[in-house]
Amino acid sequence: MTEKALKTILATALFAALALPGQAQKGDTLRVLFVGNSFTFYWNLPQVVQAMAETQKFPLRSAQSTASGASWAHHWKGERGLDTKTRIQSGKWDIVVLQNHSTSAIDDTAAFREYGAKFAALIRETGATPLLFQTWAYDSNPLQQTAITKGYADLARSLGSSYVPVGEIWDKARFLRPDLELYSDDKHPSPDATYLIALAFLKALSGQSVLSVPERLTTLDWSGEKLYLSIVSAENAAFFKQLVEEFPFTQSNVLPKRN
Repeated sequence: MTEKALKTILATALFAALALPGQAQKGDTLRVLFVGNSFTFYWNLPQVVQAMAETQKFPLRSAQSTASGASWAHHWKGERGLDTKTRIQSGKWDIVVLQNHSTSAIDDTAAFREYGAKFAALIRETGATPLLFQTWAYDSNPLQQTAITKGYADLARSLGSSYVPVGEIWDKARFLRPDLELYSDDKHPSPDATYLIALAFLKALSGQSVLSVPERLTTLDWSGEKLYLSIVSAENAAFFKQLVEEFPFTQSNVLPKRN
């Protein structure tokens, strides 16, 4: 047996053993609330994740509580018109995704840990599972990624939580394909990058292969007409899907068993 085949078998066994919350009983729908800022709402990431899930016959419904530039402290204090705590306390969610301000893991580590812990406790009180959204380095300074990666990994470990390694996957995409346009500006994701991020979330939430996700994703507008959420070239989509599929997700990057 080749090394590659062995790795594939081991990865499949890992996902099966973890019995991810996303792998609910037939007929169940995984309800996911995304908490964050423009890193989350740019190019409709929550809706793109839901649209991808639908193409894979994976029952998932997403919603968001977001505001430009918002940190976890803003969410916790109800600033900037946010009602995140109330929405979490409604108990409607299975998973609550937590994305902090882009540089919080580097510039404000005390608040990063404090409000990460507060939100994780609040989420668990409702019976939901917290899931950290690891962010990425700015285009102008890829060296930020090392500290961001460590910050989210350390926080996840201290909370006994999981995180989606978006920043690490993004960093690898930059290295392998420097021609890609992953940024809309110095920090925000491009439509292509949002597609890549959504693939990472679908992988973490479902444990399923992402290789058959189409490069064009649609939804319906208020009048029932088709609306395109994402259009990625076939070549770039193939690269993104292979990258996510082959990325070494671990127990820290996937969700624990549902009780």
